Amino acid sequence: MDIEAIRLIATAFTIAIGVIAPAFAIGKIGASASEAIGRNPEAAPKVQTAMILAIAFAEALAIYALVIALIVKFT
Repeated sequence: MDIEAIRLIATAFTIAIGVIAPAFAIGKIGASASEAIGRNPEAAPKVQTAMILAIAFAEALAIYALVIALIVKFT
């Protein structure tokens, strides 16, 4: 195997693993928020604000994985 093939495989694994965890986290956050709003609809604005903030933090992990994958690919 040459170095370019190893670099491409490392890039693929980096982005694959780096996107799976945030995807599960966002799904769990959304499900928990939906359940909380279903149990107490009056708290929906507070729950929604916390949910959006948590989703943004989880999505940041996927962006970091993308940056690392691009560094691996082009370095």
